[in-house]
Formats: sequence, C-alpha cells, structure tokens
Amino acid sequence: MERVGIIAAGNMLVDHVHKIVQWPERGWLAEITHSERSTGGAPLNVLLTLAKMRSHLPLQAVGLVGEDSDGDYIMAMLDQYHVNRQHVQRTSFAPTSMSQVMTDPSGQRTFFHSPGANRLLDLPAFDRLEGSMKIFHLGYLLLLDSLDLADKEYGTRAARLLAQMRDKGYETSLDLVSRKGDPRYQPLVRPALQHLDYLVINELEAGEFSELVIRAEEGEPLVDNIAAAAALLLKAGVRQRVVIHCPEGAWCQTPEDKGQWVPSWRLEQREIVGSVGAGDAFCAGFLYGCHEGWGLKESVQLAHACARASLLCANAIDGAKSLDELQLFIRENGV
Repeated sequence: MERVGIIAAGNMLVDHVHKIVQWPERGWLAEITHSERSTGGAPLNVLLTLAKMRSHLPLQAVGLVGEDSDGDYIMAMLDQYHVNRQHVQRTSFAPTSMSQVMTDPSGQRTFFHSPGANRLLDLPAFDRLEGSMKIFHLGYLLLLDSLDLADKEYGTRAARLLAQMRDKGYETSLDLVSRKGDPRYQPLVRPALQHLDYLVINELEAGEFSELVIRAEEGEPLVDNIAAAAALLLKAGVRQRVVIHCPEGAWCQTPEDKGQWVPSWRLEQREIVGSVGAGDAFCAGFLYGCHEGWGLKESVQLAHACARASLLCANAIDGAKSLDELQLFIRENGV
C-alpha cells in the first residue's frame, strides 16, 4: 500500500499579538490599541499552510495543549482546516504554550514566551500513529524540553523518536529553533541527524551548528559557507535532502549531488507585513514537493513561493495560498 499524508508534531502555541502606543519606561503603563491571536509553532504552521494549499493530502497533528481557552482555540483551528487532531492531547498540569507579542509603532516586536505544555511532550504521545502516513515532521528541536533530554542509546530522546519513526516506515523531517550562541546545538542536533530524511533549517541555525560564518560583514550571504554547512550536515547522517534557507535564497543538496543555490523572489522591506511563520511556510512547501516526488529545485521553488505569501500577512497562516495560486505565481515569475 502506498503511504500518503504528512504528520507534524512538536511545539504548539498561541500568539497574542498587541499593538501598543509606545514601549513604556519601567513601572509605567502603555496603551494597547489592537489585539489579535493566531496559532503558532512548527506543527500548526506547517499543517495549516498545507491545508490552505488544498492539496487533499491527509494531515495529522501531534502535540500537547492545556485545558484552557488557548487549547480550545488550537483544537478549533485544527477542526476548521480538517486536520486530524486525534493525537493532540490535553493536560491539566500545564497551560497551553503562548507568547505575548508587543508591537510598537516602528514595527519592533518584543516577545514574552511561556513554554507551558510543550515542555511535557514526550515519547508516549507518539504511540499508535496512523501507519499509512508518509512523512513525519518534528519541530522545534531545542525547544521541546522532554524530547531534548539525554538518552543512553540514541543520545537524545528526540533522536530515539526519529529512529522509531523511520523503523515504522515514515520518512522523517526536522526543524530547529533559532537560538544564537546556544551551546546545545551540537549535542542535541547531531544525534538526530542520522535518523533524518529531510532537514530544513535557516542560515542562522546552520551557522550555529557548523560554526561557520554565514554572512559577510556587508550583510550578503556567503553561499560557499552555506554549502559547506550543508555538506557537514549530510556527512553527519541526513539521508536524502538538506535545505538551508535565508531571505535571499536557499542552498539545497542531496548525498548524491554537489548542491545548488535557488534564489527567492525578493520583497521590498515595505511590502513585508510580518515574518512570523515564514520559515514554517517554506518547510510546508518543501515537504509537499518531497511527498509528491518532485525534483529538488522544484520543491524549493514551491517553498520560496509559500514563504513569500506568508510574508505578505501579519501572522503565520493568513497569507497561505492554494497550490494552484502558488504554481501560477511560479510559472509567471520563473527564475
């Protein structure tokens, strides 16, 4: 039987985004002029982007949320977009993970994050997943406390999970969280790599893992160093595809080729409404291409189109387009 569908698991949260008149001095009050909320985190952003593509792929979420209104909101969003939430569990031991995001008139954002229930997500949550699904995507490593714990046999519990998923016949995919100067990149990421089919990360995360300089002092990406980072990740065990993306483009490579740089469709700064979730939108497009057996360049072009659409809206989901719209854009704006 041919396996069909994508599972996305890991960090689930709600972003409470507020526009404020100004950032207050310590001890003083600032007025909130507008508030909205949206879902966030790798699984929700990837799955809801795929759902809005109207690809008709079976989609399933795995995660842990609290027994609170934010948890209700996440469940309702999954229902609205017809994503299977059978394995999204609820707990009374922690609230749903959330971020309070304060945006001042200049557009500068300040985040206050509560990890909440995501800290408790652990191996038992992944028992008895749907065996007919094709791809298992996990995000974000370095932000899932229980899965980041050490494991005597596999190095980390996340590595054990990914090994188990591959043994069950899934193609595995991973995303990381961007944390500058985090000393855990090597010890927590390396054990997972040998159990991966796909690794989709940004240039900041690639730089943290490889310890290579990814951007020149003038700001432009050092493509040769990005390529070297991809080669290191493949050598460390990734089996099929490594993609390292940044605003200017993406380097993509397999163990069998020398890799290539695929430029993105650039936006003027004034056109960008919000960058939250653009990396997850990129990942959603890329995983769709992998699922459908597309070539590496075609998969990355779809990923770039998804990320571009995301940048045109304030939150991670509102900008997502249908597959027909994305493919039309690619045909009309070929690079």
